[in-house]
Amino acid sequence: MMRLDLVLLVLAYVLSQFFRSFLPVLTNVLNQDIGVEATHLSWASGIWFLVFALCQIPVGWALDRLGPRLTSSWLLLIGGGGGAALFALAQAPWHIIFAMGLIGVGCSPVLMASYYILARVYPAAMFATFAALVIAFGQAGNLAGSLPLALAVEAFGWRVSMALLAVASVVVALLLMRLVQDPPHILDAPRGSLLDVLKIRGLWLILPLTMVNYAPAAGLRGMWAGPFFAETYGADARMIGYATLIMASAMIFGTFVYGPLDRIFGTRKWINVGGATIGISLVTWLALMPPQGLWTAAALFAVIGLMLSNYPMLMAHGRAFLPPHLVGRGVTLMNLFSIGGAGLAQVITGPLYEGGGFVPVLLFYAGAQTIGLLIYLMARDRTD
Repeated sequence: MMRLDLVLLVLAYVLSQFFRSFLPVLTNVLNQDIGVEATHLSWASGIWFLVFALCQIPVGWALDRLGPRLTSSWLLLIGGGGGAALFALAQAPWHIIFAMGLIGVGCSPVLMASYYILARVYPAAMFATFAALVIAFGQAGNLAGSLPLALAVEAFGWRVSMALLAVASVVVALLLMRLVQDPPHILDAPRGSLLDVLKIRGLWLILPLTMVNYAPAAGLRGMWAGPFFAETYGADARMIGYATLIMASAMIFGTFVYGPLDRIFGTRKWINVGGATIGISLVTWLALMPPQGLWTAAALFAVIGLMLSNYPMLMAHGRAFLPPHLVGRGVTLMNLFSIGGAGLAQVITGPLYEGGGFVPVLLFYAGAQTIGLLIYLMARDRTD
């Protein structure tokens, strides 16, 4: 049974998933109100991911030294609540970009805090399943950032909607501060450092795929779905909301599917190889032969999201190489690569889009993922 504090961290992760994926729905209204263009949104989304990733190093230290309670609550309170409030008050594109960076700080500890508790409290063999459940339930935020947000914006406006999210972030942070239970300290354990994690050779061949595997799904869902459906099919905010809702639902379903597969098939490596291979093929298909109809394209986006929802399985593969006293730094290092790779991809794909539209963006995703997969093929499989 999942503890109450983990349930609260999942609720915080709902906010994190929302904030990484809600911008496509605001594509048109932000452009009309304060002149935000697609490249500004690309930067805003990329900054969220990059700041989030850079925070993983101090977050890893804080989890091992201060514990998940203080780490998650204070950062979400200041970064999540403050960033969402700034977003609601934005008057220029750079305000949106800065607000997204601050929100990235606030969201940076919540998933890793839950993973830290999972790794310290529950049996190692259950890590992949529980990690997948956290992400699957947390992706309710992915759903909320699609059609529900579009309807809220129609009813209340985007500023009021963001102000309500600022209040929600503050309330959840205060609950975390009150109710999260830190795992007991490991007595007489080595102190350890990030350098000690980097010395674990089993991680070396896993990290490159970790860096590029999430980027296509994160980029398409969190940024390019809005401009793609608006420019290619003339979709309005509500239609974009429907399309992104379908993709978000597929990503949740995919996370549930991946969760127990390592215990069913006795492998983690080859499950990840299969998911990445199919994902590369589908992104390449979208680039070279885009569907004629909006709903066919939405279905293809959804299958891409489903196949690339294997983040918990990649995390479980890397987690299997980590000793207990390095769990905090280890899982945050892997998250740094995953989120940082998605952020770099967002920054890179903005100029690619300006220079040639969506085709070079999609081919970049497919090419980067192919390189990561070829390196990963040499990794050693490991289960608990």
